[in-house]
Amino acid sequence: MEKAPAPEGEHRFGARVLEWETLSEIAREIERTESDPEGVGIMTRKGRVFPVRLERVPLKAAPLLKQELLSVGGDAAHARGVADHSVPATPTVLLANWGQYLRLLPKLKRQPFGLAAVAAEVEHALRAYVAHGPRTVRAAHRTLTLGDRPRVMGVLNVTPDSFSDGGHFLEPAAAVAEAERQIAAGAAILDVGGESTRPRANPTSPEAEWRRIEPVLGALRGRVEVPISVDTRHPEVAAKAVAAGADLVNDVEGLRSEEMRRVVARTGAAVIVMHLRGSPATMQDDTRYDDLRGEVYAALDAATSAARRDGIGEDQLLVDPGLGFGKSAEQSLELLVHAGEFRSLGYPVVIGASRKSFLGHLLGGASGPLDRLEAGLAAATIAAERGVAIVRTHDVGPTVRALTVVEAARRLADRAPATPEPLAATEPDR
Repeated sequence: MEKAPAPEGEHRFGARVLEWETLSEIAREIERTESDPEGVGIMTRKGRVFPVRLERVPLKAAPLLKQELLSVGGDAAHARGVADHSVPATPTVLLANWGQYLRLLPKLKRQPFGLAAVAAEVEHALRAYVAHGPRTVRAAHRTLTLGDRPRVMGVLNVTPDSFSDGGHFLEPAAAVAEAERQIAAGAAILDVGGESTRPRANPTSPEAEWRRIEPVLGALRGRVEVPISVDTRHPEVAAKAVAAGADLVNDVEGLRSEEMRRVVARTGAAVIVMHLRGSPATMQDDTRYDDLRGEVYAALDAATSAARRDGIGEDQLLVDPGLGFGKSAEQSLELLVHAGEFRSLGYPVVIGASRKSFLGHLLGGASGPLDRLEAGLAAATIAAERGVAIVRTHDVGPTVRALTVVEAARRLADRAPATPEPLAATEPDR
């Protein structure tokens, strides 16, 4: 290989900080040094640290956990009170690269004080977080492939009072025309809603909600090929909608209703489990969180665990941290920026930021919903870059085009290196 001539600038050695996210990127960059292929594989595993947060690690387990991490070259941070035994348990952040975790986890599984259970949870979170590739979501009438690229869910509100498009598609003919327009623009899923869940919205009775969506679902059945989601928190509406052709239930109340869990289990629908504190009418009354991301994560974990216990399959569940639902503008932005953390639960992540008020807040507070297109595209791009599976939006065409660029960049990052050795079968690509 012919060497490039020595540079004439001030930076004799061309020192630059590399940006990489995936192990494929790391492997390709190390490979370009003409390193031995075996060495490429070994060093690739060292090229990225995966921080893992744990809650409530018992006092007896915390020092041993840190000791084991140090023994493999990693580290752990925990509360000061562990040293003087003034706390019964501690949050802990593990800092290790992939190779270090591969050595750590078998050791933890042989240790006492609950560390075997810690190892199992850490392994599950890591593998769920880095998993990349197609996965099938089982729905009522159709299946949905997610994970290979971000999908766009088009919003179709057949309501008089939704914050952005209320009253536009009340007539079934207008709603069907809008559905066809969104599909032509690239929507992979349609989300049909008959009740406004904007902050402080007046509740809609299940009867009124069903009157709004029934003719739309009836007209769409057999007319469109993409899966249809019904945006409802009422079990009786969900049951009727699935019988009428809906494939997914988008439950803003996060399956807290036992009857809703029974409906989903019985009908075989897929379900989006969203985080919401309170109800749409009350959710902005209390937006205080001691640990926003930790509390939302724990709530979604509890909701999906209850769903599994009630007969809903792992391959039917999706999660949504609920931007704008019981959160301030700053909290919604934090959840968006850290949306990828929720992949650790093991379910596809859905994000809905389109036209929401927190975007208006970021723009200075004067813009209305229809003036937030560019902000919504930025939010969709941030979500997709963090591995979110579905972006829910009112603006389908522009969002599809923006995410096409994101996907092209991801494919470039995930391109495999020339040597096959760096990534063993037990290691992820992402």
